[in-house]
Amino acid sequence: MTDARNPGFEEVVRESFAAQHLMATIGARLERVAAGEIEIRLPFRRDLTQQHGFLHAGVVTSAMDSACGYAALSLMPEGVGVLTIEFKINLLAPARGEELIARGWVIRSGRTITVCQGEACMLSEGTETPVATMLATIMTIRERPEIVG
Repeated sequence: MTDARNPGFEEVVRESFAAQHLMATIGARLERVAAGEIEIRLPFRRDLTQQHGFLHAGVVTSAMDSACGYAALSLMPEGVGVLTIEFKINLLAPARGEELIARGWVIRSGRTITVCQGEACMLSEGTETPVATMLATIMTIRERPEIVG
């Protein structure tokens, strides 16, 4: 999907991501920004694991939610924001490896509601293993909230 309504979408997405304290806390970085497509990467860290040593599902879900939300934002007109209103996640395999890769892309972009799909993989020795999928519904906020940094 390439119908970005704001030619400055990449700057808007990067600015918003930089203000997201949760993404900074877990060490996530915005790797790729394209119209309707986002990739976020997160190095595996022991302090982000659950009791069996796998990356916690909450961390995986948070990265995927952000990837989908920013994919939606990348297609929005200037001056608006987005909020996730619903998502469904399927956990496919334990999240173990060197790095989490969360990708989100827009399936349908509307004025008020955007539907996105997400995928999370763990990178290990150059091989990506799918660990989760997501379907997310994103709502447009007509007035872009202030970014608190």
